[in-house]
Amino acid sequence: MGKEQNHKDGVTKAESPDWSRDDGFVHVRGAREHNLKNVNVDIPRDSLVVFTGLSGSGKSSLAFGTLYAEAQRRYLESVSPYARRLFQQMPVPDVDVVDGLPPAIALQQQRGGSSGRSSVGSITTLSNLLRMLYARAGTYPQGLARLEAESFSPNTPMGACQQCHGLGRIHDVTEASMVPDPTRTIRERAVASWPTAWQGQNLRDILVTKGVDVDIPWRDLPEKTRNWILFTEETPTYPVYPGLTHEQIKQAMAEGVEPAYQGTFTGARRYILQTYAHSQSAMMRRRVEAFMTTAECPSCHGQRLNADALRVTFGGYSIAAMTALPLEIIAATLRRSVDAGCNVNATSIAASRIVEDMAARIGVLEDLGLGYLQMDRGVQTLSPGEYQRLRLGTQIHSNLFGVVYVLDEPSAGLHPADTQALLTALQRLRNAGNSLFLVEHNLDIVRQAQWVVDVGPQAGTRGGEVLYSGPLEGLKGIAASHTREYLFASSSIVHHAPRKPSAWLNLENINWNNLHNLAVSFPLGVLTSVTGVSGSGKSSLVSQVLTTVLAKALGQAPVVAEDEGNDLLPSLGEGEPEGDITAGVEHINRLVVIDQKPIGRTPRSNLATYTGLFDTIRKLYARTELAQERGYDAGYFSFNLAKGRCPTCEGAGATMVELLFLPSVYAPCPTCHGARYKPEILDVTYRGRSIAELLAMTVDDACLFFAEEAGPAQLLNILQRSGLGHLTLGQPATELSGGEAQRIKLATELQKQRRGHTLYVLDEPTTGLHPYDADRLMEHLHELVQGGNTVIVAEHDMRLVARTDWVIDLGPGAGGKGGHIVAQGVPQDVAHAQGSVTAPFLARYTG
Repeated sequence: MGKEQNHKDGVTKAESPDWSRDDGFVHVRGAREHNLKNVNVDIPRDSLVVFTGLSGSGKSSLAFGTLYAEAQRRYLESVSPYARRLFQQMPVPDVDVVDGLPPAIALQQQRGGSSGRSSVGSITTLSNLLRMLYARAGTYPQGLARLEAESFSPNTPMGACQQCHGLGRIHDVTEASMVPDPTRTIRERAVASWPTAWQGQNLRDILVTKGVDVDIPWRDLPEKTRNWILFTEETPTYPVYPGLTHEQIKQAMAEGVEPAYQGTFTGARRYILQTYAHSQSAMMRRRVEAFMTTAECPSCHGQRLNADALRVTFGGYSIAAMTALPLEIIAATLRRSVDAGCNVNATSIAASRIVEDMAARIGVLEDLGLGYLQMDRGVQTLSPGEYQRLRLGTQIHSNLFGVVYVLDEPSAGLHPADTQALLTALQRLRNAGNSLFLVEHNLDIVRQAQWVVDVGPQAGTRGGEVLYSGPLEGLKGIAASHTREYLFASSSIVHHAPRKPSAWLNLENINWNNLHNLAVSFPLGVLTSVTGVSGSGKSSLVSQVLTTVLAKALGQAPVVAEDEGNDLLPSLGEGEPEGDITAGVEHINRLVVIDQKPIGRTPRSNLATYTGLFDTIRKLYARTELAQERGYDAGYFSFNLAKGRCPTCEGAGATMVELLFLPSVYAPCPTCHGARYKPEILDVTYRGRSIAELLAMTVDDACLFFAEEAGPAQLLNILQRSGLGHLTLGQPATELSGGEAQRIKLATELQKQRRGHTLYVLDEPTTGLHPYDADRLMEHLHELVQGGNTVIVAEHDMRLVARTDWVIDLGPGAGGKGGHIVAQGVPQDVAHAQGSVTAPFLARYTG
């Protein structure tokens, strides 16, 4: 099975395959996708294959960018010529030959879909089965005719509540929400919900033309006038004369003076609702949302369905009540209800079949440690790991044969205790006659691989080589591999002397999700890890309760989750995280949350713009001799402004290709070919480089280029020490992993010169990181603590938990079986705590 290795050039050599004969391998020749360096590699089918290597080394480029992309391309070539026309702009993997590749299914970390209506039930198809069960075998009250399955869905006209249209919530705006201070005048922005800057001035000037007094307190205006300004659905057009009074405007109109422009008026309520529903800017949507009132729908009481559907029961539950139960409870409830049935008729037989199918599907999800999830839980509230495992469970139940499953870190978000269940599920897929290609960093998963493909030796341009492809043991002899250092380490014991806390932050009366009346104390001035099985309440405590309550106590803006895609629908969860700070807040000056959410959603967002480095770079270009000759200010060098950017892609460097029933993809701009700018802007150079060439530089190269520029050099050095030297300055946000995005945020924070005590919160910061990169991350976290700050992380990697100063372990189980503090103390103490699921795994590293 072993392959001859050429360690000098990092390319796996193999005997020339006989292309006419199937030898059980996938053969890749000349792969050059992203940073891959003309890679040749042979990978066995019907095996559990793990792709390892540093973050950014090229393993995803090989597994997803080459193998899966090629399988997807071949599928698209098999469809009808009409359908194929839809995909002609889709990128083709840069590879010479891929042979022996079966159909492939990718299970990646992204959350599925952008609709806020997507739920656990919908992505697992359990909702369809449950609706069918209620339609065919539900208990109907007397006089209610049989309903179709669609009548039990809040996403259909026949099933949705008529008042809230299936949202469960009613949104509106009131005079009080739009005008918080009625003592102000319109000129003093009494209508706070109006747009800012010119657009708000435009609305004010239109009212002056109309004869409204904009200089008296809002409350003194006639009620009819106030109502028209706020609630009119009309959009009349008026001539605008900026700076003139109403009397002067009347005189100007009488004399036929041309107005500055014709302005269109929009009522404040209409502006808010339209912006909330249609704006592409998450910032704009969040701004107008602050002026909206949200209440539970009085008709369905948040259950989203019409009255008839809610009257039908099964096992004593309405369908809304059933979907609010954890999956493990649903399966038991359905089985019990069917077993209690006496009459053997067509209805009961149909019910039995549906229930057995649902129970089997839920059983697979329980095996994957997801039995605590509710069927109506929104997809947008799931962690990427939970979402991927839900899809994995659906695939296991589908019983496909001869498929390659390409998985992106299936262990992400998993406690070590849950890893064995995952491995059992993966083996089940493999034993069914499928191939599993895993991009994975978890050492326990890697050790179970039948075949390992190690990519490196470093990241970015210094990676992209296959260092080894073969059985696990063979990796031990590859000196260039960083992975082998961790897999075959002589000792796993971590030596760390815990620091002493400088003070304590005490929280009581914590209520949120599965946390009920919990009290917890976080030590300050140290690095604390919060542990526990998946679903035990770690994220609820750290990322939701702690951040919400502390932000409020510090007077900071609440921590708002980034929008996922175009999801405009609010969570149907009730209220907000609750908790009281009883001591310690006086020691904290600032809260910073560093998560793995994207730093932007389009190619226009990138490393340079997020960190602020791009502002400095644009000013350097604007100061060049040619730029000053041509009158180019810094704005000409921004690809977010029309002055200098390519008009075709509007500075994105790529155009989005809509693929209808597949995810949209970005293709290089046909005009600027990815340069982002107009040709004349690229004429301007700084030390011989155009702005496009500078954005194409890696962080490593930029460190040398800007060595004499103090400002850029400091940030670039931090990025380099964070293991991000392989990224280019203009690397689009859409191409960054969650781990890379988080380290960019951390580096941005580290460069700021802050005074006072800052509390940093990170939720599973090592997700997506190779152990080598995780160690670098830990160095930064310790650096923050050494600077007099506090760091709190929710974490599953026990090797790193052993290097923290304090551990709070939640559990003992997930969902309703969790939410309690099982153990707390220094790592050595928690490692020996009775009743802790975490303890035996932590003990591996503490001795």
